[in-house]
Amino acid sequence: MEDSVGLNVDMKSSATIGIGEAAARFGLATHVLRHWESLGLLTPARVAGDRRRYGPGDLFRVAVILRAKEAGLGLDEIREMIAARAASERREILRQRRAELLRRIEQARAALEVVECALGCDHDDVTGCAHFQQAVLERIGLLAPAPPAPDVRGGRAGR
Repeated sequence: MEDSVGLNVDMKSSATIGIGEAAARFGLATHVLRHWESLGLLTPARVAGDRRRYGPGDLFRVAVILRAKEAGLGLDEIREMIAARAASERREILRQRRAELLRRIEQARAALEVVECALGCDHDDVTGCAHFQQAVLERIGLLAPAPPAPDVRGGRAGR
């Protein structure tokens, strides 16, 4: 069974619009739609003078592309998803995107921890902080990582 999704784009099924109106509906520049067409993401009909005409299916495709971009997919990944014949192929692309997003979230959390640590430092200039200096020396391989400081219960606390 073929996977399909529909979208009401407020057009009669036989109506078409030009590239300017299509782009304006989504707040895009016309060159964006031309670029997506050059990548094979869109295939609008052509009329006299080789003018592009966008129908409801084309507008649905633009909305799908924008939604995929909001999810962090690149244009190559979007092209793979569009070309995928099976839902399982699309799900695999999404699983890969999820793994990448989780990795980036972890990096952002680590970055936030560094910034919060620096903001919480009692030194006027964080570069004068012994903890900061140790972290820098560890980063360049001049010191081994310091063991975690003991917590108030006698165990070991993480940094």
